[in-house]
Amino acid sequence: MPATTGQEARRAAVLGSPVAHSLSPVLHRAAYAELGLGNWTYGRYQVDEQGLGGFLAGLDDGAGRWAGLSLTMPLKRAVIPLLDGISPTAASVEAVNTVLFTEDGRRTGDNTDVPGMVAALRERGIHSVESATVLGAGATASSALAALARIRADGSGDGSGTGGTGGTGEITVYVRSAERAREMRGWGERLGVPVRTADWARAAEGLAAPLVVSTTPAGATDGLAAAAPAAGGTLFDVLYDPWPTALAAAWHGPVLGGLDLLVHQAVLQVELMTGRSPAPLAAMQAAGEAELAARAG
Repeated sequence: MPATTGQEARRAAVLGSPVAHSLSPVLHRAAYAELGLGNWTYGRYQVDEQGLGGFLAGLDDGAGRWAGLSLTMPLKRAVIPLLDGISPTAASVEAVNTVLFTEDGRRTGDNTDVPGMVAALRERGIHSVESATVLGAGATASSALAALARIRADGSGDGSGTGGTGGTGEITVYVRSAERAREMRGWGERLGVPVRTADWARAAEGLAAPLVVSTTPAGATDGLAAAAPAAGGTLFDVLYDPWPTALAAAWHGPVLGGLDLLVHQAVLQVELMTGRSPAPLAAMQAAGEAELAARAG
C-alpha cells in the first residue's frame, strides 16, 4: 500500500486522451486538502495508447514518489499488458481505471468504476433492480453490467465483481453493430447476468425500464430525449460534461449523472492511493459541483 504519512511528497495524476476536461484533479486535490496531505500533488497528462508505455517507463522519483494514476479512455484496457497484476474486479471487466505503485516497485491495476457505480446507485436508494437498460457498449458498458450484477434483483450479489446470485431480471443492451452485440452478450455470460441485445434504432423502447444506464459519448442519446417516458424510472447518465445531456434534461424520473459516478469512484481511488479511509466524499462532491458550475458560467 502507498505510504499513509502526509509528510512525504507523493504524486498522482489522471491520464487520457482527451483529458483536458477531466474533473479528477479537482476531486483528488480537494481530498488531499481535507486529509491534510499538503505534500501530495495531482496532475493531468494527455496520453494516448501509443504513448502510454513510454509515459510509464519515464516516471521517476525526482519530484516525489508516484502513488498512483487514474486512467480514462482510451487507456483502460491498453494499460493491462503493462502492469504486474490486476485486481479481480478489473479482470472481470478487462478494464483498469486505477494504477497503484506499491512499495516493492510493482504496478498493479484496479477498477473503481464498478464499485463506484454501485455506491452511487445505493446512495440514491437503489439496492436492487429487476430489469435494466444499458445504452451503448464498450469499457463503461461492461463496468455497468458488472455493477448491475452486484445489485441485480434482490441485491444478493457476492460483491466480487464476478456476478450476482439473485433474481432473473434481464438487462437489455442497445448497440449499433452485430459485433458489439456479440461482445455484450459475452460480457453477460462472463459476469453472470442475463443480457439481451437490441439494435440502437429501437433504443427508445428501452427507456421504459426501471433503470436506464447511458454509457454513450456526448450527443449520442440526444435523439432519444423526445421519447423520455412521462413516468420514467431512474436514469444514470455517465456523462458530466456537458451536463445535463438532452436526455437527462428531458427525463421525468430520478437522474444520476457522471459526477455521481466520478466522485464515488474517485473516493475509492483516494483511499487506495493514500491508505486513508474514509475519503472525504462530501468535500469532493462539493468541489466537483463548484467546478462544473464555474465552467457553465
